[in-house]
Amino acid sequence: MDTKVFSTDGKELRTITLSDEVFGREVSDQTVYFAVRNELANLRVGTACTKTRSEVIGSGKKPWRQKGTGRARAGTKQSPVWVGGGIAFGPRPRDYSYTIPRKQKRAAIMSLLSMKAQGDALKVVEDFGVDTGKTRDFVSIMRNVSGGDRVVLILKDDDPMVKRAAANVPWLKFLSYNRLRAHDLLYCKELVLMESAALSLNDFYASKREKTA
Repeated sequence: MDTKVFSTDGKELRTITLSDEVFGREVSDQTVYFAVRNELANLRVGTACTKTRSEVIGSGKKPWRQKGTGRARAGTKQSPVWVGGGIAFGPRPRDYSYTIPRKQKRAAIMSLLSMKAQGDALKVVEDFGVDTGKTRDFVSIMRNVSGGDRVVLILKDDDPMVKRAAANVPWLKFLSYNRLRAHDLLYCKELVLMESAALSLNDFYASKREKTA
């Protein structure tokens, strides 16, 4: 598929070809769901913890005698039925992370790229840098090429000055072309690719069969 390349002023410069396998494939909702669910699970800290009856501090003395009081039998103040007692079946520290097949993750990323391309939410912009590293200069560029609402910018290289300038922009997230996150791609309203990053995505995600064709 052919797409236009825009300048940092928002003007059309030229046309480049994007891989149909990466940007023009059929979207798999199920694959996208599995990838997003995996990323969210891997972000969970899993440190929630409650004390059981054996961990609650308290006396081991029997509160009252077994018979003759008219009250229910009680053997310890740490019982879960008592206020201040232990918690039965409460959360314990655990690891929520798991892995999914690499092919499934790659298919999800390509489905999301295709979804944005088919929904006219993808735009390619010429490579640019922010020599000053100032947020103001970076935002002025992004306002020319995007609407400024939940934007994801895909970079070719880890440009420290661009990342420094973009770190404080609340409506933007930046990703490297080889470390994309399905959650960010799914929920962004606009996907902006630097030209070199768009071409690198062609080579990084396209199959060998298409490359040799």
